[in-house]
Amino acid sequence: MISSLDNYHNIFFIGIAGSGMSALAQYLAGIGKNISGSDRFFVAGQPNETKDKLLAQKIQCFSQDGSGIDSDTDLIIASTAVEETNVEIQKARNLNIPILFRSQLLTVISDTKRTIAVGGTSGKSTTTAILFDILEYGGFEPSIVSGAGLVRLQKQGKIGNAYVGKGEWLVIEADESDGSIVSYHPEVGLLLNIDKDHKEIDELKSIFQTFKEHTKKLFVVNASNPLTAPFSQDRSHDFSSSHANAGYNATDFSQDGFEIRFKINGVSFSMNAIGKHNMENALAATAVANQLGIDLKTCSDAVKNYEGIYRRNQVLGRKNGIWVIDDYAHNPAKVAAAIRSVQPLANKVVAWFQPHGYGPTRFLRSDFVKEISDSLRAQDEMWMSEIFYAGGTTTKNISAADLVNDIKACGSNAYFVEDRNNLVKEIKPHLTNDSAIILMGARDPSLDEFAKKFFEQL
Repeated sequence: MISSLDNYHNIFFIGIAGSGMSALAQYLAGIGKNISGSDRFFVAGQPNETKDKLLAQKIQCFSQDGSGIDSDTDLIIASTAVEETNVEIQKARNLNIPILFRSQLLTVISDTKRTIAVGGTSGKSTTTAILFDILEYGGFEPSIVSGAGLVRLQKQGKIGNAYVGKGEWLVIEADESDGSIVSYHPEVGLLLNIDKDHKEIDELKSIFQTFKEHTKKLFVVNASNPLTAPFSQDRSHDFSSSHANAGYNATDFSQDGFEIRFKINGVSFSMNAIGKHNMENALAATAVANQLGIDLKTCSDAVKNYEGIYRRNQVLGRKNGIWVIDDYAHNPAKVAAAIRSVQPLANKVVAWFQPHGYGPTRFLRSDFVKEISDSLRAQDEMWMSEIFYAGGTTTKNISAADLVNDIKACGSNAYFVEDRNNLVKEIKPHLTNDSAIILMGARDPSLDEFAKKFFEQL
C-alpha cells in the first residue's frame, strides 16, 4: 500500500467525472500534481460540463480508451466501479503502473492533514460543506474533499467538491456505502445518524464502530438518534435536536419560506435552507467547530452566509405560483425528510422520485413505502418513474410501479409514470396554484438536466 504521494507526480484517474473522483483529482492538482483522467461520459464532439471545469483547472481529459496512459504515468487512481477487464486497467497492468482505489487515495491524503471525517447515512455532504464554511469563516483556511459541489465554489466556475486551503485542517465526507470509512484515521470523527440504506443496520453499526475506534482524538455523535447515541465517547461532545442530554442542543426551530431559524445553546442561528434535517446538519457542524475553538457567535455568522450545495434542496425557481425544487434524496429517510422540508412552502406537495438500482430498490422496498407514506399529508402526492439502470448484471424483478402500488395500499396518493419525459404532461392536472414540486433521485448523471428541462416545460 502506498503511504505517500511524494514520489508520484503524473497521476491518471480512471472514471474522473464521478463526484468522488473529480474531487480527489482537483485536490491533487491543487497541491501541484500533474493530473489527467478519462471517463466513459467523455465522448468526442459531445459537450460535458464536468470535463470543461476540469480542463479549466489544467486537468487533461481523455476518452476511456487508454490514450491518456503512457510510460510517463506514475500512478493510476481507479473508481471501484471500474472492472479489472477495463482497457485502461489492463494497460496500466502491462506498464507496471501502480493502481490505487479512490478510498485508498483519500486515506493517503487524509493522513497528511488534521482531518475531520463526517460519517452517517444521511446529511454528510451538507454537514461537510457547512463545517468547511464555519472553519473558513473562523480563519482556519481549511481544505475540503466532498461528494457534492458547494454553490459558492461553483460560482467561481469550479465543480465545487474540492478545495485546497493553506491551513492544516481537512474536512472529508466519509462514505459507509462501500465500507471505505473504516480506512480513515481522522483526528475528529463526526457520526450524524444511522438509517437503513445500502446495508443492514447491524452491518452499519459494525462499520461505524470501527470508524469510532480509528478516530484519534474527538468523536462526536448525534444524541437524538437512538442508533448513534450508544457510540458516544463523551456526552458533552455530542449534539441533540430533541431533548437528549448533550453538550450542544438545538431548540426553537421555525421555518419561514426558505429560511430556518433555531438556537444552539441559547445562541440564535438563521440559515437559507429548509427542513429540520438542515438544522441538525448545522448543529453537528457547529458542535465540532466550537470544540476546535470557534465561538458560537462566529459559527452563527458563518451559517447565515451558507449558500448550499449542488442538488440538495436546490431551488430551480417558481412558475405559475409553483415552487420547483431539485434534491439528491435517494434513501427512505432522505426522501421522507425532503418531502417534509417542502411542506411548509405550500398547501400541496407533489413529490417525484426515480429509484436507482434494482438491488437497492428491492432491498429497501418496505422502508421506502413506510417512510414515504408516513411523510405524506392527505393532499400530497408521490410520483415515481422507472428505476434507473446504470448497466451491469442484475435481476430486474422489481419496478417502481410496485412501490407505487404499495404506497397506494397504505392510503396515500401515489402515481407511476414509467417514462419521466411524460411527467410534466401527466402531473399538470394535479397541480394547484398553491403547490410545490420536489424532484428526487441520485446516481443518474442526467438528473440535473432533466430537472432543468422539467422546469422549462412546466
